[in-house]
Amino acid sequence: MAKSRSSFVCQSCGAVTTRWQGRCDACGEWNTIVEEMTDSGVGAGPKSAKAGGRPTNLVPLSGETESAARVVTGMAELDRVTGGGFVMGSALLVGGDPGIGKSTLLLQSAAALANQGKRVVYVSGEEAVAQVRLRAQRLGLGEAPVLLAAETNVEIILATLESGPAPDLVIIDSIQTLWTDRVDSAPGTVTQVRTSAQALTRFAKKSGAAVVLVGHVTKDGQIAGPRVVEHMVDAVLYFEGDTSHTFRILRGVKNRYGATDEIGVFAMTELGLEQVANPSALFLDQRDEGAAGSAVFAGMEGTRPILIEIQALVAPSPLGTPRRAVVGWDSSRLSMVVAVLETRCGVRIGANDIYLNVAGGLKINEPAADLAVAAALISSLTSSPLPSDSVYFGEISLAGGVRPVVHGSLRLREAQKLGFKSVSTGRLASADRNSGLEVSEYSTLQELVGRIAANGKPREPDRDEW
Repeated sequence: MAKSRSSFVCQSCGAVTTRWQGRCDACGEWNTIVEEMTDSGVGAGPKSAKAGGRPTNLVPLSGETESAARVVTGMAELDRVTGGGFVMGSALLVGGDPGIGKSTLLLQSAAALANQGKRVVYVSGEEAVAQVRLRAQRLGLGEAPVLLAAETNVEIILATLESGPAPDLVIIDSIQTLWTDRVDSAPGTVTQVRTSAQALTRFAKKSGAAVVLVGHVTKDGQIAGPRVVEHMVDAVLYFEGDTSHTFRILRGVKNRYGATDEIGVFAMTELGLEQVANPSALFLDQRDEGAAGSAVFAGMEGTRPILIEIQALVAPSPLGTPRRAVVGWDSSRLSMVVAVLETRCGVRIGANDIYLNVAGGLKINEPAADLAVAAALISSLTSSPLPSDSVYFGEISLAGGVRPVVHGSLRLREAQKLGFKSVSTGRLASADRNSGLEVSEYSTLQELVGRIAANGKPREPDRDEW
């Protein structure tokens, strides 16, 4: 008999080695390498080499195209992130922390489609059918005609789906619990996850059903398993949020049929997830308007403008190395803004403890928040509250200049809709200056610093200094 071949695969990054070792050379993780069989699965072993290929038809690049058919769930926030609904024949991966609400969101979307007359199949690999029914009854969805199954074998799942009418939507919760006979390894390993995802993706393309896969995340916030799983699917959505806050954010990081970095905002209630049509009002609901160190940033999440409060606290440091605590923003970006304030604007802020927080738990990756962060820092340092009806956005260069950002008209329109009167930013287009807001354009950061510091108050000495 032919000897079975095996390889050693890292369960964190998917790197393959010829022998076992304690530390993965690719990702640096310890004790993540597991021995797995390599002569099984799709494309492995001599059986695949014996099969003869057949030619395929080649077509020109030019020609008529048809728009992808979609299934609209009726949940506006979910449809926004997916680009207008689930695309028929596509595979979608949803990841998020445990208990964040992934299963609740998908169960609500499954019930909404089933009530429209669509054939929806919900396959749970973690819960029994009775547990799924209890959750549906708690959410008020017990009467929805959703078809349930509790199964983890991929071959049984595919045979069940192919035996009846073609489904419109298939939800697999979760991909880490599935296993296939093609691979001789434990469920949850890299090979099992990859092979199971391949089989379900092929089923989606062949049957025309939309397949949604739920993926666990690691302690670093990444979807567990190799990144090749994310490359196989058509869309990847991350469900973000903090259990201490009621709202949840569904963010699209990959979408072959729509825009990326689009977000949908939900609020977790006793009856499940409720859509938030105006997230700006939610993030600014409990803003301390008269407090120093608070600035409103007009940001963009995908195609949606959102107003967010940025809070900064600058305090004298009793330590030789000042503290830097950042929540919701890039700490390296904060260090750059502090360095520009020190070097280009002459502000002595580096020797203080600096605490920066994006209110509401939202995470910002946009460089346009530089100006709002700088305004909040100067406001806290000089004890000068910023105008409560003003918003800030602009990118700061290392030379101390304020650069314009894209989508200025959308940011201004959102600020005007929520009752703001003025805006501080870089150079705007001539059409955006007539938005009805009082626009203050700054070419350098030093101009903004001087304007805020002019209204400041001297800091009172500490008790130790008396």
